[in-house]
Amino acid sequence: MTATGTRTTPSRRPPSRGLVLGCGGTLGAAWTIGALHSLQRATGWDPREAEVLVGTSAGAEVAAMLGAGLGVAELLAAQLGQRDARPELLRHFASPPRPLPPRPAAFPGSPRLARHALGRTAPALAGLSGLLPQGRGDARRLATLADALTPPGQWVRHPATWLVATDFDTGRRTVFGHPDTRPTALRDALRASWAVPGWFPPVRVGGRRYADGGILSTASADLLIPSGLDEVYVIAPMSSRSPGPRRGLGRAEALLRRVMTRTLDAECAALRAAGTRVVRIEPAAADLEVLGGNFMDPRRRLTVLETSLRTTRALVREAVDTPDTPDTPDTTDATDTPDATADARSGA
Repeated sequence: MTATGTRTTPSRRPPSRGLVLGCGGTLGAAWTIGALHSLQRATGWDPREAEVLVGTSAGAEVAAMLGAGLGVAELLAAQLGQRDARPELLRHFASPPRPLPPRPAAFPGSPRLARHALGRTAPALAGLSGLLPQGRGDARRLATLADALTPPGQWVRHPATWLVATDFDTGRRTVFGHPDTRPTALRDALRASWAVPGWFPPVRVGGRRYADGGILSTASADLLIPSGLDEVYVIAPMSSRSPGPRRGLGRAEALLRRVMTRTLDAECAALRAAGTRVVRIEPAAADLEVLGGNFMDPRRRLTVLETSLRTTRALVREAVDTPDTPDTPDTTDATDTPDATADARSGA
């Protein structure tokens, strides 16, 4: 994780900040909430105060909750299963997708998207996603969450909550909640951003089919370049400079992570070139070991969360203390004191 940049701000004005939350499935959402807890502790900054909230897939799920006014402590309490947590969040986190997708359809999800990739008008990863059999997973849990966060058909209270999805026929990025995008109900935008190809079917919105925004970019941090923000915090559970497991599914996951890391590298470089300070938070080696090769495995969720509370606490503190260090490969196993999880459980 690194923090670099050149933009200067008047001493009497707090810096304008954006928050970018990347994709990562069930385990990525848990890891992200642990990282948000560490970030808030280290900086004293409430992520709900971000000028812009950008979320992709699992990151869209967390961004929607923040945009609806839920605090990090509330999200963490629900992830930990505390009895005093908000009931709608407890129900949501207690009903994750199954660890393996249901039997998919017998036809590919988007041959047209694959053709766009062959013609180099869509990224290769998007093209491969279009060739996967169309998923049949049930995303009603996301619709239920959205309906608990907002009145039916409406958006969250934060006016700049952007949820990223992919047009599943053209490969173009769509940013729900953005001023240039037609207004959309939260339940549709959230399901679209989370529609992992091969796992869930694409979501139809306004006559178009949409799928997971992560097939274009793990985080879409470059969306914030025109905003001219002073600082951007990027939490990306599917990006990492540390070597992860190379066993079984871990091999495919490592390849996917490598592609996503390169894309995020370019996006963060573009943000810095525009004068924005970037603080990038991503899994260390200890996190990758517990994340494993299946980011949808709910049996690992609590272990991933507790590991994130340890590792990100040290990493965030390092980034805040050394804001001008350049990006360097992270090959260490960052850990912190053993009381990190105990502090989180007690709401510290």
